[in-house]
Amino acid sequence: MKNQLYINGKWLAPTSGEMFDVVDPSNRDVFHQVPRGGVEDIDKAVKAAREAFDHGPWRAMSGKDRAAVLRKMGDEIVRRTDELARIEVRDNGKPLPEAVWDIEDTAGCFHFYADLAERLDTESEIPIALPMDEFTSKAVKEPIGVAGAIIPWNFPMLMAAWKIAPALAAGCTMVLKPSELTPLTALEYGAIADVAGLPAGVLNIVTGFGPEAGQPLTEHVDVDKLAFTGSVPTGSRIMAAASKDIKTISLELGGKSPMVVFADTPLDEAVEWIMFGIFWNQGEVCSATSRVLIEETIYEPLTARLAEEAKKIKIGHGLEEGVLLGPLVSQSQHEKVLAAIEKGKAEGARLVSGGGVPQGLEHGCYVEPTILADPPLDSWVWNEEIFGPVVVTRSFKTETEAIELANNNRFGLGAAVMSTDLARAERVARAFRAGIVWINCSQPTFTEAPWGGYKQSGIGRELGEWGLNNYLETKQITTYDRSKPWGWYKKE
Repeated sequence: MKNQLYINGKWLAPTSGEMFDVVDPSNRDVFHQVPRGGVEDIDKAVKAAREAFDHGPWRAMSGKDRAAVLRKMGDEIVRRTDELARIEVRDNGKPLPEAVWDIEDTAGCFHFYADLAERLDTESEIPIALPMDEFTSKAVKEPIGVAGAIIPWNFPMLMAAWKIAPALAAGCTMVLKPSELTPLTALEYGAIADVAGLPAGVLNIVTGFGPEAGQPLTEHVDVDKLAFTGSVPTGSRIMAAASKDIKTISLELGGKSPMVVFADTPLDEAVEWIMFGIFWNQGEVCSATSRVLIEETIYEPLTARLAEEAKKIKIGHGLEEGVLLGPLVSQSQHEKVLAAIEKGKAEGARLVSGGGVPQGLEHGCYVEPTILADPPLDSWVWNEEIFGPVVVTRSFKTETEAIELANNNRFGLGAAVMSTDLARAERVARAFRAGIVWINCSQPTFTEAPWGGYKQSGIGRELGEWGLNNYLETKQITTYDRSKPWGWYKKE
């Protein structure tokens, strides 16, 4: 595991010489230290990225040549899958099967954007039809420049890939600031870049805290584009900082995603997808379907069945066989989630199942899978993101009521609907005010499809071709046919 910053193709100690602890959430033990980067380190990294973009080879390389490097990065991630997944387990707490899936998706992201990089060789210029024969015009896609990326702690390596891979495919350079809670696999990108032959300065990685490293990155005058995944308050501050220099931004923020379950849905299917929608990754998922609306005729039996099955989930250390729910990422997050549960109960929600620390696991940041039923519509627990294994349920009578309740929230990241009536499911899906909608499932995510939200859930889209476009500018080039005299001022 690395313990230095990665700047301009070199491993460096932080300017301050300071380090900070990395804590295993399964037992709260310190097991590593990484550099506490600050404003000087961010400045070095941005300058390296600026030089690499303005004068280095990466931008001028063909898409095919950039693709070759990206594929090597993906291949190296594949080769190291088990090692990287185990680091994620210790760093984040998630169960090993989930971590392996994340790393596999990470590699797939690099391979996908390698393909799109190649396509830029033939698809980056689009001819434009004009009404005047003496002019020809084309639209040209070009890399936007130096990108600053700030990523969250819930999918440490994967969220980095969502930004690094398209940025590099486009020909940009990047400075990455990972979460201070989960910095370890982000640093491994430096070693992966070295193996793949990525030119110096194209990717730079600075670990540290938000005020000391994140803020200087967002405010740096030589950063052309900011990509952020995280909380709404931080996203708002990044928007404000970006506005000073009119930086391009993309923001993937919070969510309180609804799931609407109609009475024709088989109970087993409903339980499976409700659980996957909220207990996957300990509920530390921005798109988690944490508000479940159930048609009233099956509300009580489905809620009871959900509670029964939730109690069967094996909780424990992520490397233990059969564990499907690990610890939350940190002591702070552990305390926030437990406080949210108590707040929900105080507001009038009914505790159906869970709600506390699993017996025998008090040494770590564990929370039982929790079901809260019938909260008031104006309650905090119904409207705000908890970011833990806590699902809140209510009943509804009609399709119209379900849609209204689902959309009545400041977030609009994800939403799901379950019904055997596919026409109804499609109708409800189109009525949701959300950027990602699932029918008869919850949370499957594909690199090929756009990802992002409505309302306060963010700005812009990641993944697919939309993710690549985040890192491209469009230039118009218009040419006049010199064989045809213009003659506006100078007459023949």
